[in-house]
Amino acid sequence: MLNTSLFKFLTQPVVGVALLSAVNVAVPCVSLAQGQPLPPTTQTPSTLTQLDTNYSLGGGDLIRVNVFEVPEYTGEYQIPPGGAINLPLIGSVSVLGLTAEQASDEIARRYSRFLKRPLISVNLLSPRPINIFVAGEVTRPGAYTLSLSGGAGNNPGVQYPTILAALTTAQGVTLAADVTQVQLRRKIGRSSEQTVTINLKDLIQTGRLTQDITLRDGDTIVVPTATNFNVAESRNLFAANFAASQTTPRTVTIIGEVNRPGSYLVTTGNTDAQGGATPNSGTATPTGLPNVTRVIQLAGGITAQADVRNLKLRRPTRTGSEQAININLWQLLQSGDANQDIIVQDGDTIVIPTATEINPAEATQLATTTFSPTSIQVGVVGEVKKPGLTQVQPNSSLNQAILAAGGFNDARASSKAVDLIRLNPNGSVTKRIVKVDFSAGINEQTNPILRNNDVVVVNRSGAASFGDTVSTVTGPLGIVLNLLNLFGL
Repeated sequence: MLNTSLFKFLTQPVVGVALLSAVNVAVPCVSLAQGQPLPPTTQTPSTLTQLDTNYSLGGGDLIRVNVFEVPEYTGEYQIPPGGAINLPLIGSVSVLGLTAEQASDEIARRYSRFLKRPLISVNLLSPRPINIFVAGEVTRPGAYTLSLSGGAGNNPGVQYPTILAALTTAQGVTLAADVTQVQLRRKIGRSSEQTVTINLKDLIQTGRLTQDITLRDGDTIVVPTATNFNVAESRNLFAANFAASQTTPRTVTIIGEVNRPGSYLVTTGNTDAQGGATPNSGTATPTGLPNVTRVIQLAGGITAQADVRNLKLRRPTRTGSEQAININLWQLLQSGDANQDIIVQDGDTIVIPTATEINPAEATQLATTTFSPTSIQVGVVGEVKKPGLTQVQPNSSLNQAILAAGGFNDARASSKAVDLIRLNPNGSVTKRIVKVDFSAGINEQTNPILRNNDVVVVNRSGAASFGDTVSTVTGPLGIVLNLLNLFGL
């Protein structure tokens, strides 16, 4: 019946040739493939030249199955999660993981038991959302559902999400990422997988979008951790649109030779007019990049003992390891190498070591930089003209502090030596006697560099001490004692 009528129609010379030609051209292809698909085998990145971009059918797709010359067998079907659709006459047919062409062939094979030379076409009317997984060096790894935009099915306006869209949805790559080795893993058919390596650095440098591949349902994107940190590339990555947000606050810890070690909430420029801030505040208006020098400013600046040539930045990675990055801020000062001022990210720890030797000339130069606070506070008490707390420039010497306090109090001061009292970072207090020599330059013996909260005690001279004792004895108490002696008491 059906087979006979279809056979007669196809055997007409002109109609048959025209129809078969039309079928060869019109069999729909829902793939947005940019080339021929590779064989469905698991492959390594080194052997790949092109990624299979054919669309595989799956649960949630709305398709139309056309059975030529048999309209009662033609219909629309929403593919269930299991991937099998129930067709007239032949029953359940699994199309899960098949392309439209493969599904057409499979359905035709099943109908061939009942129809002679069945002509089947499968059209994708409405594709399902794209479910992907993003892992590795991104801000929020995990599973995501990405929506399609534009038309669907045969509509050429349909737009599938890309790798950059997926990375943006995962809130961007971290600064520990190696964007030259991003992996895209894609299931091919029902049992194999294909892996390609994508170089997003090429996209940054050239603007070529060939690396921004369109995604398919079930894809996995893995952003690896960089084994070698490049400061220049890190700065470029920070500015990329697929990196983590530039304005998101990040918690950074700084320890060592700074005036206020601790943990700080850093945004793009949250320092006050004095270069300091309250730990974990992050409330000021952003005005600059969240870099190492900004964290130093938040921590009150470096101390006079800081070794700015050998800073260390410790950065945790998604693999559980830690990147160790060396920073030379002296090179930044001398050559203007801005790459040394590394952009920080959440979880970073900055370690500022203690210098083994202090160069007075370098210490003076550092005092005028943004690494140092605008001023430090020292106490100068005792026999000076203006005793009390004194604001001096960082890396000021003992002689400068005494002069800032008005100098010695004429004949009452013991000008040969003073006491220097220092509160150490470990909580201990030290006191030492320093011989004063106003003609000497900065040196540790007679004119040391002061630290924040140091106290300089200028003692009384011998003559002043004796005079004060006599004054005490001849004062009211002395009169009382003389009266007691007079009456033999």
